[in-house]
Amino acid sequence: MRSIWSGGISFGLIYIPVNLFSGSKEREIQFHYLDKKDHSRIRYAKFRESDGKEVEQEDIVRGFEYEKDKYVILEDEDFEKADVKKSNSIEIVQFCDEHEIDSVFFEKPYYLEPDEKAAKTYNLLVKAMEKAKLVAVASFVLKTKEHLAIVKPENGMLILNQMRFEQELNDTEELKIPDESVSKEELSTAVEIIKQMHKPFQPEKFKDTYTNDLKSIIKEKATKKKITTKGKAPQPTDIVDLMKQLKASLK
Repeated sequence: MRSIWSGGISFGLIYIPVNLFSGSKEREIQFHYLDKKDHSRIRYAKFRESDGKEVEQEDIVRGFEYEKDKYVILEDEDFEKADVKKSNSIEIVQFCDEHEIDSVFFEKPYYLEPDEKAAKTYNLLVKAMEKAKLVAVASFVLKTKEHLAIVKPENGMLILNQMRFEQELNDTEELKIPDESVSKEELSTAVEIIKQMHKPFQPEKFKDTYTNDLKSIIKEKATKKKITTKGKAPQPTDIVDLMKQLKASLK
């Protein structure tokens, strides 16, 4: 893996140099956009508004419009100068119980690897957090944006989970959430189903099967075969037969 960020964890007066590695990878099938008529590739290009000519990526810079048609051009180093400490630090601001954090805030995992000279301080933080049974709430800047994160010890290393700020979450007031009443029998039967399905979470048991199904469809279509439809579209449960379906689910 290749490091995507280098800096350090700021912990009190301790600074632990670390490298940041992505903890996830894309698993999407790569598709190309084609012209409907002759299947030639569609290419996305960037053009100047002034003369309509194409501009290469290396000739593009980032600018902020402070007045109409007037821009401040920002280079990569300018973003770091906005706050040198934040640009180079994963700053721990507090510790808390992990269960206190709603999962809706979690966004993306990263792995933290210590610099060779920071092995002892890194290991100290791992062991101290394991003993305290707490996770760290931190902030850091990646590319041009500040993020909230939690840092937690796991299997002898530190994992950083990038989080969303509260203001990044959409408001739910416009959603039409029903408040329908349910009978005691319906509720108790539904609880029984939940209890029957309760078991320890084992992530290795869960696999992406849809991608393989989609690859099969692609293979069938490429060989001019008739595509086989897998499964059947589910239908909403009729509330008239709700109790009947609940009891059938228990069996």
